[in-house]
Amino acid sequence: MEKINAILNHSFAFGNEVHITVKVLLLVIIALFIASFMIKLLKKLITRKLPTEDKLKFTSLFSYLKWFFYIIIVLMTLHNMGVNVTAVFATSAALLIGIGLALQTFFQDIISGIFILVDQSVHVGDIIELDGKVGRVVEIKLRTTRAVTFDNKVLVIPNHLYLTNTLFNWTENGMNTRESVDVGVAYGSDTALVKRVLLDVAKANKDVYSHPEPTVFFTNFGDSSLDFKLVFTLNDSFQSAIPKSDIRFAIDKAFREHNITIPFPQRDVHVVKS
Repeated sequence: MEKINAILNHSFAFGNEVHITVKVLLLVIIALFIASFMIKLLKKLITRKLPTEDKLKFTSLFSYLKWFFYIIIVLMTLHNMGVNVTAVFATSAALLIGIGLALQTFFQDIISGIFILVDQSVHVGDIIELDGKVGRVVEIKLRTTRAVTFDNKVLVIPNHLYLTNTLFNWTENGMNTRESVDVGVAYGSDTALVKRVLLDVAKANKDVYSHPEPTVFFTNFGDSSLDFKLVFTLNDSFQSAIPKSDIRFAIDKAFREHNITIPFPQRDVHVVKS
């Protein structure tokens, strides 16, 4: 037993202030082993329900985290065992603060990316609207999400924007979405005829679903017009601009055939002579 204690207490000197015993080295190795096991267990718990592609994205993340925790554990273990590591912390403090400030947004993106992958709030193929921009998601990474807009431009979205902005997922409840077209007619128009014409136009469009049926709302008595909203269902909201444009063309044609006028704003100007 005395020989074992002597071996465990044998000290290795590194300079005048740092002395490490065999016992400390063994404790560091055990701490690293436990940390490695806990990281693997945490990775398994987080990724157990994720698709294979998303699991691979976490592999690189946990490899970085593993080495980060290893450094922290080594320094803490040495400090708790009486090794003077204050000089190490003091020397690296300014460097760590600078790195932390520089990588603040980077880690926000990483954390947000983890939330997206775990929460499954956004999937590849979803149509999202963020900060006024609409795109179809084509790739979700830990730091960024890539989406393609209607005009085939690629949006590279930093993931931290999901935490600081309101996200609209157009396809969360399925690909079918309710769209609308607004139109105004002149005062004195036959509102029943207007409603019938709008419904006929919607039903005649091949992209509009018959169920639920298109609906017309009389929305307001405007300054220069009677305002209506034609509401209908499409199966691809990402391409909604095309059928909505076709419906507007058809409305204009149908209104001309039925002598329904779409007014333009009018203002009366009164000139007061002094």
